Amino acid sequence: MTPNFAVIHVHTPEWRGLRLWLPLFLLWIPAILLSPVILLVIFGLCVAGRVSTRRAISVFWAILCSLPGTNVRVSTHGTQVLVRIL
Repeated sequence: MTPNFAVIHVHTPEWRGLRLWLPLFLLWIPAILLSPVILLVIFGLCVAGRVSTRRAISVFWAILCSLPGTNVRVSTHGTQVLVRIL
């Protein structure tokens, strides 16, 4: 399953916080329109690096599909940032 939303939550000691929902599914529209160019670039890089094009595309797709469920937490000096990919 591809990622659909990213939730970014910023919390500081002085401020209650900000929760921002980013719809990642809207990024598929330009990705589909640019897919011929993206595939040509991937093919060129694979030929230059002597890597199987099929293998490179399958690894890229596997990484993309494993993104849902990813949580990244960063905190410094009382400020906390949480990024969740749903």
